[in-house]
Amino acid sequence: MNNSNYRAFDPFNYTCSEALLLPIISEATWSPGVRAFLYILALLWCFLAVAIIADIFMCSIEKITSKTRKIRIADSSIPEGYKEIEVKVWNDTVANLSLLALGTSAPEILLSVIEIVGNNFKAGDLGPGTIVGSAAFNLLVISAICIMSIPGGDVRRISNMKVFAVTAFSCIFAYVWLIIVLVGISPGKIEIWEAFLTLLFFPLLIIIAFIAEKDFCMKKKPPRNDSGFVGISLTGYKSPRHDLQEGNPEEQEALDQSYSGRASIYKIAKDLAMVEDLPEDEAAKIAAKKVVEHQHHDRGWYRINAIRNMSGGKKLIPKVLNTFDELYNRVQLPEEERDEAAVTKRFDHSEGGTKPVIEFTASAVAVLENEGKVRIGIRRSGKIDVPVSVRVETINGTALEGSDYKAFDEVVSFAANELLRQVYIEIVDDFEWEPDEFFFVKLAPVPSKDQDFALGNLAICQVTIINDDEPGTLDFAKPSVIAKESSRRIRIPVQRLSGADGHVSVTWRTKDMTAFDGKDFEGGEGELKFDNGETSKSIDLVLFPSNKPERDDSFQVELLETTGGAKLGRLTKTVVTIVNDEEFNGLVSRIVNMTFGNLDGLALEDSTYVSQFKNAMNVNGGDIEGATFVDYLLHFLTFVWKIIFAFIPPVHILGGWPTFVISLGMIGFLTALIGDLASLFGCLIGLEDSITAITLVALGTSMPDTFASKTAAIMERNADSSVGNVTGSNSVNVFLGLGIPWVIASIYWHTKGLPFDVPVGSLVFSVILYTIAAVIALSILVIRRNVKFLGNAELGGPTAGKITCGVIFITLWVLYVLFSALQAKKVINVQI
Repeated sequence: MNNSNYRAFDPFNYTCSEALLLPIISEATWSPGVRAFLYILALLWCFLAVAIIADIFMCSIEKITSKTRKIRIADSSIPEGYKEIEVKVWNDTVANLSLLALGTSAPEILLSVIEIVGNNFKAGDLGPGTIVGSAAFNLLVISAICIMSIPGGDVRRISNMKVFAVTAFSCIFAYVWLIIVLVGISPGKIEIWEAFLTLLFFPLLIIIAFIAEKDFCMKKKPPRNDSGFVGISLTGYKSPRHDLQEGNPEEQEALDQSYSGRASIYKIAKDLAMVEDLPEDEAAKIAAKKVVEHQHHDRGWYRINAIRNMSGGKKLIPKVLNTFDELYNRVQLPEEERDEAAVTKRFDHSEGGTKPVIEFTASAVAVLENEGKVRIGIRRSGKIDVPVSVRVETINGTALEGSDYKAFDEVVSFAANELLRQVYIEIVDDFEWEPDEFFFVKLAPVPSKDQDFALGNLAICQVTIINDDEPGTLDFAKPSVIAKESSRRIRIPVQRLSGADGHVSVTWRTKDMTAFDGKDFEGGEGELKFDNGETSKSIDLVLFPSNKPERDDSFQVELLETTGGAKLGRLTKTVVTIVNDEEFNGLVSRIVNMTFGNLDGLALEDSTYVSQFKNAMNVNGGDIEGATFVDYLLHFLTFVWKIIFAFIPPVHILGGWPTFVISLGMIGFLTALIGDLASLFGCLIGLEDSITAITLVALGTSMPDTFASKTAAIMERNADSSVGNVTGSNSVNVFLGLGIPWVIASIYWHTKGLPFDVPVGSLVFSVILYTIAAVIALSILVIRRNVKFLGNAELGGPTAGKITCGVIFITLWVLYVLFSALQAKKVINVQI
């Protein structure tokens, strides 16, 4: 047999088999469809892994950048003559543009570095394409989501416009610089000086942004109290002083005078303590959630929060059970708008819905004597799909049957699924004056073997017959009223007796005793009006809280003059005494302490290996009660990665630097895997690396930033942590993501006496498209800030305006991807 016509089978040399780390085993006999499916699943799984290790990486960065030191400032009011305060060593702008930007952009930067090193120092398409694709997604899609996600016509403005102007300029200049280098100065090649200059733009950006923030080149302005800084950091709950910059003692003084962390939480706890039937632990969760949502958080916090939501990890915002959502929303409202209806517990007479329950719709009703009849409502609940009958009968009180009302004794039947019945009892009208009288209506079971039902709480109804022949007399119901401080509002009842005919009114005023108007209560004078037939009204007064340990303050309310023929009764004065509510104060204290415990549990870092493995092995970091099905699913998918990453040293060791270095190495390894998976997947389905980079890889690495920016846009009072940081991140991607590999490769090829070739290909075309889209997008943001119709802000505003801008941004991104893909596929061929 002639073997010259047969080629030897090589199990390690087949289609789509060349990458840095993959494939691990021979896949020569696998079908391309199976391989592509497995690669895309592995790619998505690795995206989750990168997100989790980025969580740890960001925690280490926060530990490093949150380092503080104590300084002394003069203070003549204390014996020492000075006081010590803690200030952050790292400037926020420097931290945002250096380590925090590195943390959010690490996968893109390392992918570019690993690709060029693993490719024998030859330029590739995946790394640069991912950097440009991520920049386009961040600026266009994330900004669109942030613009449209602001609820209810609210707006968010960028507060530090100088820094934003610097980063916005740099995010366009960085890509224009790429065009200049790749097309203008040395087409298709990168010289050493160009590579080093690209890298040096990174520290230059930080310096210029720092100068802009500090106004070193402009007229000095008074220190600004940035209202965003109110107390929670990535390392737990603390006083605002930890967020201050060195050299701003005036800002520290202002915050010392205006803010107390415990006092703020104490006020929230008092509001929650007044909500009946709210468990203490749930109240503490609501308080912690409210505190967290109203704090200023930096970019890293929002990214870590997004990552943990994507992986079923320990949440940074406490989970409030759906049962208490309505109560939580009620706490959010201003006090005067809150629903004052009490939430009452009811015994389940239906035994879980197995028995019908019959009761009156009200425990008492009133009727004018001349109306002739009174309507009594009866309702059925519980099991409603069976017929049931109940006896209704009247019982004498001060009103007598025959002379004041006609007796009633009948069986009332409910058909199946009938919920409400009414009975009418006749009232006898006479022309003689009588005091108000009452009688009772009672429900009683009807003996029967065919029905089994229960009477509800309201089985007896009191009917009051109001004499309508006179306008009546007006006076207080009680000579004194005790008001607990926790009630915040006191209702002083005024009754109308011996008649209810016509419209009458009475004037009133308060008189200070040991309680003072404006300090202990909101008093004054007013007029109380009664309509025809009304027999009871109340004077409502607001009580002010006091810090007195024991309170026993009194004031007087007096009725003065009447109109409409009414007369003043015997009790024209009443004394209101405001007292402490010890039980209420104890409840508030418990909620406050539990809230601080919850806030301490929100600290990002784990202090020991034990807590790291505990959080890794348990869904939601051990908060099983707040876990959802999605949390369990994501925890199951990421369990292996969580266990592996739990071996990384806790961030408290050596200031977080060991965690920083090891987690950066892990990100590098995972990024190499992602690069191989994306390249092989694209090869199997016929996509060029440049297309895979600007779509799949760019979206995968940008997904945590998407959720983080949306949350930041909603929770923050400005747009700096959402849109403002996107421009800085896009600049850092180029200066580090291309600067570092270009420096390495250009030095390598220079030592060999050869130039470093960078094929222009579709990269420059993609960069040009991004630059055009970026100019349009940033122009729209500037227009939004200065046009009233759009809300005079970068984010939010009127619905029509924000939706229109969001659609424009997303359309720009779609066009960017479409034309970049057409150029890569050579469907269009734009010569540059």
